[in-house]
Amino acid sequence: MNATDRTPADLLRSALAADPGRPLVTFYDDSTGERVELSVATFANWVAKTANLLQGDLAAEPGDRLALLLPAHWQSAVWLLACASVGVIAEVGGDPADADLVVSGPDTLEEARACKGERVALALRPLGGRFPQPPAGFADYAVEVPGQGDRFAPFAPVDADGPGLVVGGEEFSYAELVARARADAAGRGDGSRVLSGLGYDTWEGLSAGLFGALATGGSVVLCRNLDALSEAGLAQRVESERVTHTA
Repeated sequence: MNATDRTPADLLRSALAADPGRPLVTFYDDSTGERVELSVATFANWVAKTANLLQGDLAAEPGDRLALLLPAHWQSAVWLLACASVGVIAEVGGDPADADLVVSGPDTLEEARACKGERVALALRPLGGRFPQPPAGFADYAVEVPGQGDRFAPFAPVDADGPGLVVGGEEFSYAELVARARADAAGRGDGSRVLSGLGYDTWEGLSAGLFGALATGGSVVLCRNLDALSEAGLAQRVESERVTHTA
């Protein structure tokens, strides 16, 4: 990673330039048996498409606030980077009534209806599948995102010192986010592979499950519903995925 990188989008661009084929996010859902592996290039493509949706179709601008009502999931990671690419402030678990936009999973749709701005819903089905019946009042992410462009350019430069993320009641600028992720990951070393069963509703979960890997050229094995996995199954995953650290 480059020392001059000051936003998550900068980190992703550096990762793409360094080694686009390496794994970045490997996602497991232990309640469904789902496993998805995204290389840096594949992840960056999803981020570009989502950022184009956010900036173009949803008319989001730098400084807008987006309530992110999603669990720890590979698509949640994509949305966090898409927000950072546009300059939209991602409020993890934020109040939809106070947000300009909301992005919701299937379990928080009623709560998300309080948002008076654009609403996007994710089914969180295996392979990024769509809702069998689109929820009324929401754009179905799986329907809207495939046709978006594979390259993204922001209409306005992203201010690294402006607000970028709110989680657990704490607000970070993009530069603060990057610096803290680097500090958190320093003890693990560059290129580490971290298995995380933490949620995305705390800084610790976001750092271990996404931003630390981006900051140090590492990768993450992101596990949802990890408590459904046996001890022996966890040990086997650590070995098969070549995990170097757990969170």
